[in-house]
Amino acid sequence: MDDSTLAAVAVLSDDLRRRMYGFIRRSDGPVTRDEAADSVGISRKLAAFHLDKLVDVGLLRAGYGRPGETRGVGRAPKVYEPTDLDVQVSIPQREHGLLADILLDAVRTQDPGESGRDAALRVAADRGRELGDAERGRTRPGRLGAERALTCAGQMLERHGFEPARATPTLVRLQNCPFHPLAAKDPDLVCAINHAFLAGFLDGLGATTLTATLAPRPGACCVELGTAVPPASATSPTGA
Repeated sequence: MDDSTLAAVAVLSDDLRRRMYGFIRRSDGPVTRDEAADSVGISRKLAAFHLDKLVDVGLLRAGYGRPGETRGVGRAPKVYEPTDLDVQVSIPQREHGLLADILLDAVRTQDPGESGRDAALRVAADRGRELGDAERGRTRPGRLGAERALTCAGQMLERHGFEPARATPTLVRLQNCPFHPLAAKDPDLVCAINHAFLAGFLDGLGATTLTATLAPRPGACCVELGTAVPPASATSPTGA
């Protein structure tokens, strides 16, 4: 949640403002101060105060006049209408829109002979890779060391509500599942999508020193990030 979202929520915590805002959203066109005041049973002057608060946080926009209507001699009334601001508050943070986008793209791009699950995992990996590429563009080019990679990954994870926490210097556990409670309906599918998304992100980031691993824990994300384990040598210590 950014500051503008918190400001909008704070303004809507007032019952009168919330009711006027709902009335204006349901209206077919711009609403005058008198109409807003009548909708909640208060004076025009008090309504103007509350309406201006809604304008200040971006929930409403103000203008002057409706076709053929004036107030006094040649004076158009001030009117209000809703903006496109979309206010969503969730604690802890959820990313249901991201999951829906992945599933929708999977349906649209599913190849002949490809299962719905495989299509979803493919799209999730591609989406994560795109995000990793963008994140890498904001960092210095070249190979990322483990520490730098964990820092970059942690910034993205924080923005998307995973609530990353360093369990050890080389392990990041994700305290929140942004896809909950949908994940509870089909944990195998949603966790696989989440894993593909985060693995794709690391790939796009160029974080070859890190790996995303499925490690389900109650009440937390099913994936954790850690330092990649180098492959075992093909030759044993004894040379056999």
